[in-house]
Amino acid sequence: MTGLRVTRLQLSHFRSHKRAEVAADTRPIAIFGPNGAGKTNLLEAVSLLSPGRGLRRAGAEDLVRRPEALGWRIFADVTAGRQTHEIVTGAEAGQSRSVQLDGKTVTQTALANVLRVLWLVPAMDRLWIEGAEGRRRFLDRATLSFVPGHAEAALRYDKAMRERNRLLKDMVRDAHWYAALEGRMAEAGAQVQANRAGTVAALMAAQQDAATAFPTATLSLIEGGDDVQGADALKEAFAAGRARDLAAGRTLLGPHRTDLDAVFADKGTLARDCSTGEQKALLISLILANARALIAQDGQPPILLLDEVAAHLDAARRAALYDEICALGAQAWMTGTEAQLFEALGDRGQYLQVTEADGASAVEGAL
Repeated sequence: MTGLRVTRLQLSHFRSHKRAEVAADTRPIAIFGPNGAGKTNLLEAVSLLSPGRGLRRAGAEDLVRRPEALGWRIFADVTAGRQTHEIVTGAEAGQSRSVQLDGKTVTQTALANVLRVLWLVPAMDRLWIEGAEGRRRFLDRATLSFVPGHAEAALRYDKAMRERNRLLKDMVRDAHWYAALEGRMAEAGAQVQANRAGTVAALMAAQQDAATAFPTATLSLIEGGDDVQGADALKEAFAAGRARDLAAGRTLLGPHRTDLDAVFADKGTLARDCSTGEQKALLISLILANARALIAQDGQPPILLLDEVAAHLDAARRAALYDEICALGAQAWMTGTEAQLFEALGDRGQYLQVTEADGASAVEGAL
């Protein structure tokens, strides 16, 4: 299997890294060092090689190294199958983020055609017990890995909805204006719904009969507002709900309110009612299922970013996780405070030590 991998990662004035350069192959990368040294910043840089605001959802201005505030850059060489690509992304001081792919300026969404990147970070530990927005984001990240055009459909839907919400807040009652926007929302929204449903089906299928030490999650979609699906039904529902939406000043029904439900299959327990450890195990299981499904679809695994994941697992589960990552052939970037957390990975992995001195991160290791 030919793996998807970042072969070179170079940072300039990014977060705590004044300058850093990492060379890598297909093996998992274990990054260790004390808290605050800059380990997660390396993972965040890789996450920004895909569409969106990265694993911390930070704005361009928050990524620049202080106190210089000169702007930041990420340079990466990426291999996908037999193809190689160069990605450069960054922002000058006070400017928005730009992206170049193979020397040409492109939109962020174009990166979805090159890289499949999945991540699991400590902030996601409360995914099942907090608001639906985080679960939608998790679902859409998974969906983007299967359908690169999902980001474009979601952007079209959001843009039309924002314009409709502006009419609602201004108490505009012209039916023609609403009809045009609702038609665009319905078309894009139906595509978003179909993409998400396909993703849930793919994740469920990838969990069946999988050789894994992690629990199976039974997933289901809860559509926003009423259970309205498909372009025609959405268009009718938007029109029928105008009076209610006018009173609220916003659109109350549609894919922007979809939720993802999960059940610990073996126990029949809702994910939100599971223990903290069980919830974490379910998340890991879904990330691994996502990778297996992508291998079935594309013939190669995605890049995995697993921040501090080892610290929350016992030794047996850590070993099982490393075994599954290696079996997938995935390039996984993993962080932990101590090298001992990766002992079970052994010589199957590459190792980086990150330290901090005089306000700057330093990366050391034989990669």
